[in-house]
Amino acid sequence: MPDYSDISALFINTTLKRSSRAPSHTETLMRKSMAIMENAGVSVEYLRAADHDLAFGVYPDMRDEDPGIDTDDWPDEFWPKVEAADILVLGTPIWLGEESSICRVIIERLYAHSGQRNEDGQYIYYGKTGGCIVTGNEDGVKHVSMTVLYALQHIGYAIPPQADCGWIGEVGPGASYGDDGAGFDNDFTNRNTTFMSWNLIHMARMLKDAGGIPAHGNQVAAWNEGERFGFPTND
Repeated sequence: MPDYSDISALFINTTLKRSSRAPSHTETLMRKSMAIMENAGVSVEYLRAADHDLAFGVYPDMRDEDPGIDTDDWPDEFWPKVEAADILVLGTPIWLGEESSICRVIIERLYAHSGQRNEDGQYIYYGKTGGCIVTGNEDGVKHVSMTVLYALQHIGYAIPPQADCGWIGEVGPGASYGDDGAGFDNDFTNRNTTFMSWNLIHMARMLKDAGGIPAHGNQVAAWNEGERFGFPTND
């Protein structure tokens, strides 16, 4: 097996429940992917967003805005881990057919850094890879994955094949993932969780070995200075 000890992954759980309130079904499935990565040698960190005071907005530090707010855990507790991680996995429950409101806050805070560049002059997330994990008891895993993965790729994350996994219980009130073992024996969920985890690892390995996405045709400063990278003119 290749060496993955220099690969790092950050899992952010966007359940609406604080840890002090109740266990998270989404975390239960996320832990399966985390275990796969850890067993492969990947360095894994985990954040439960509801346990933190995250301001909503599209600026890197909402305390600096006018008028500012008193507390914002994003710049000090989340952003350093996001910036350092090769892999980002967002976990979310489904509510009314959509990702959680906290998941949208995380995506917006990620977007807040779209003005930043990496050392090659590309958008800050170039060279990183992203995925998502979804749980619920109503239809919507693929829809939620579609919106979350679109947002990640739009801001610069590379999305490998099969970059999502999820579990859905029966429609309506009922067991959620992990309740009395619900979903643990679902071969489809177990397979997709495994494939997603390894595809994220493989993509991160390829990007790191290649030095990221090639820095040509995608540098903002060069475009602003008049370089058009082969874009046809009207002449």
